[in-house]
Amino acid sequence: MRILRVSLVASMLCFEALLLCAQTGGGEAALKSGKDIYRAACVSCHGADGRGASRSSVGFQTRLPDFTACAFATKEPGVDWISIVHQGGPARGWSRIMPAFGDALTREQIEKVVEYLRGFCTSQAWPRGDLNLPRAMVTEKAFPENETVLTTSVNVQGASAMTGQIVYEKRFGAANQLEVTAPVAVQQKETGARLAGIGDLTLGWKRMLFHSMRTGSIFSVAGEVNLPTGDKSKAMGSGVTVFETFASYGQILPANSHIQFQGGIELPAHTDKAPRAAYWRTAVGKSFSRNGGFGRTWTPMVEFLADRDLVRGAPTNWDVLPQCQVTLSRRQHIMASFGVRVPANNRAGRPVQVMFYLLWDWFDGGLREGW
Repeated sequence: MRILRVSLVASMLCFEALLLCAQTGGGEAALKSGKDIYRAACVSCHGADGRGASRSSVGFQTRLPDFTACAFATKEPGVDWISIVHQGGPARGWSRIMPAFGDALTREQIEKVVEYLRGFCTSQAWPRGDLNLPRAMVTEKAFPENETVLTTSVNVQGASAMTGQIVYEKRFGAANQLEVTAPVAVQQKETGARLAGIGDLTLGWKRMLFHSMRTGSIFSVAGEVNLPTGDKSKAMGSGVTVFETFASYGQILPANSHIQFQGGIELPAHTDKAPRAAYWRTAVGKSFSRNGGFGRTWTPMVEFLADRDLVRGAPTNWDVLPQCQVTLSRRQHIMASFGVRVPANNRAGRPVQVMFYLLWDWFDGGLREGW
């Protein structure tokens, strides 16, 4: 505890010195570049090379981040980094050892130093977290992730049914992601009896092919195999192995808006049991954040979903899915979303569904951390 108090005092002395420097005419010129600001405010703890100063020199045991580690330095959007520098570590549920520099530095200066420290990752293969667009209910995003998502859908029209699925996503390196989806369904028959069971297990691999912060775009391709683990007699599975391939594209738009596209084809191993099918999806949304962009974020979105069996005369089904995602934790690694999927045509046998998901970005910490 004594070591912690010493480190906090040292951080505050550094902060006060920086504040005095910024308030004098001579100090203003010295704090114009991100490199100069980093040397004045950050180097004593984070080291000249961005790997973190030794614990003996900083006087505390808390592990300091390594800004040269691209898996760490690229994942979050810039606003998260700016928030921590501006308001201190507790603003995002991190250590209070990280002081707030909002009174010593302008927003422009904070943006410059954040850009500089993110430059310690020298590999261009890793996409910036700004391209990690909000997750839509159905449209697959292009950014490779480390997430666990629990999704639930409930029919509010027609046959009573509730389906849920757990999606586990694991990122490998800069561009690859493994995905496992395990569905569970509960249905009520006309007799009143309830049936429950697992659905078809899905294994997938996604590969990011292109990303650019200059254009605000990201593009990925993926392949999946749907295994017939569900009971087809209970309408909980297709009864056939289905291979699926798709492409995903995300684009940052002005004013914290975005658009995402996904298009794919489903290829069953036996077309006598299930037809080939194609689908295309679009999600459009805009994010609003409290406290000048540093607080809780709300992202209303709408998805336009279409699918069609690839057989002569088959109709194209269209759905509209308005929804809203909200961050729950200060660290913004726990999120929830609520939406309603409504058939726009061919409504017979296609019920309205209420949909909900709870998302855990476990790379940023445990379920009980960052609140």
